[in-house]
Amino acid sequence: MNITSTEIDSQPQVWRHSLALLDRARDLLTRPGERVLVFGCGTSAFVAEAFAWLRERAGLGETDAAYASEPHPWRPYDAVIGISRSGTTTEVIDALAAVPRGVRRIVVTGVGDSPAARAADDVLLLDFADERSVMQTRFPTTFLFLARAAFGEDVSALPEQAEAALSAPGPQPPDGFDHVVYLGRGWTYGLAQEAALKIREAAQAWAESYPLLDYRHGPLAVAHAGSLVWLLGTQDADLEREIAGTGATVVSRAAADPLVELALAQRLAVDTAVAHGLDPDTPRGLTRSIVLS
Repeated sequence: MNITSTEIDSQPQVWRHSLALLDRARDLLTRPGERVLVFGCGTSAFVAEAFAWLRERAGLGETDAAYASEPHPWRPYDAVIGISRSGTTTEVIDALAAVPRGVRRIVVTGVGDSPAARAADDVLLLDFADERSVMQTRFPTTFLFLARAAFGEDVSALPEQAEAALSAPGPQPPDGFDHVVYLGRGWTYGLAQEAALKIREAAQAWAESYPLLDYRHGPLAVAHAGSLVWLLGTQDADLEREIAGTGATVVSRAAADPLVELALAQRLAVDTAVAHGLDPDTPRGLTRSIVLS
């Protein structure tokens, strides 16, 4: 068992543990009526997209998401939220430093004594969800689980659902598998991007992600018998038939919660890496944190 798989399987337990921080998360993440910008890099940028959609859907106020490496056109925000598992991501630290005086700076991190945490006015510390692996798995899902609880969603059943899903056989790729696509809608488009990133990171494989209905507008042309197309957290019977008509394998598990599906997608990435003779704990060219000189 590799470290990454162990951390993927630990998610139900870690999610339960995070609820001890629910009051803290409500105080930092909700604040109805505040205009908020949330940013990160890589996985954290995709989590920021999902978070922004969820916060607006909860009626808590305008919420923008951005890549920390691509500065967002500044608007009069009340608060910014920087996400950095390690707390050492250079672009996140630089983005925090550029925040105008008087705007509250919140950092979500796994490392309390880190440059990003020290640059913040408030910290949501998820050190119990931090990972030893290079790839992020349980840290981003724990943040979104806790955020959903803070926004008023009933997430109490999700750990048990995840335990059941992770203990059962997951979606299987077709014979000759060489291509995977994740499709999402609303907040699950952020998850779709993250799921595709896991395939690229772990297995060095061809992986794409698109908003659900935009898949018809060109990308469908490359679907083939070696493709696995996963509708993550959503369904569309007409689109599924069109995809199946290309010979691709279609996965649609809309009855499952999207975070549970993301955990299964993480496992598919690891399994694909192992099948290719790769070590998912040491993805090529990557380090735990991007620190620029």
